[in-house]
Amino acid sequence: MVDLQTQMKQAVAEAAVQQIQDGMVLGLGSGSTAALMIKALGHKIAKGELQGIVGVTTSFQGEVLAGQLGIPLKNLSAVNRIDLAIDGADEVDSEFQLIKGGGACHVQEKLVASKAERFVVVVDSTKIVKRLNLDFLLPIEVLPSAWRQVQNSLEKLGGKSELRMAKYKAGPVVTDQGNLVLDMSLDGGISDPESLEKIINNIPGVLENGLFVNLADEVLVGQITDGVAGVTSLKKA
Repeated sequence: MVDLQTQMKQAVAEAAVQQIQDGMVLGLGSGSTAALMIKALGHKIAKGELQGIVGVTTSFQGEVLAGQLGIPLKNLSAVNRIDLAIDGADEVDSEFQLIKGGGACHVQEKLVASKAERFVVVVDSTKIVKRLNLDFLLPIEVLPSAWRQVQNSLEKLGGKSELRMAKYKAGPVVTDQGNLVLDMSLDGGISDPESLEKIINNIPGVLENGLFVNLADEVLVGQITDGVAGVTSLKKA
């Protein structure tokens, strides 16, 4: 039997695919919910329900999955526009600000989201929070030679960070870009995501951080009501 969280993820993935139209250039996100969306998209293409679709993936994981499903792909640098990007998030606050990067793909994810005409976020209800970083660490991608220096700089900001270690290999997680990831927490969470995003990205050695500020246009939230999975659409006023 499929657990409730997976049911919520499946519901939002299918709702997101309903927004896709023929001929679109799509940003295809990373993570478990985005993977369900890519599978649903692949099935629609295979049935002939969608045509002329081109995907731009945000990770090697997504590239492999989309390729297996026969979704035509292009590199980010080979497209002039992205009509719609669909991706998950690790946390979403009431102002539509996000933390992403649990899968260490946030650099490519932010490039795709920032290029998209519309960016739709797909999450289950557990990802909606009052304040970012109270429960989920903020990922920061750093040059391998600079991680200790960046860590010291984050400490001066009041942040505690640890180098993310791999689970099935010896040593740290290495991103698709060949860099390392520091996961940071702040006491009391993040009160001003917009300012913090800029401050962290100005630290020498930082490539990008997982704060996605003022990028999301719509958040599709999967939730369980009376034992049935449904979707709520949250849009900016």
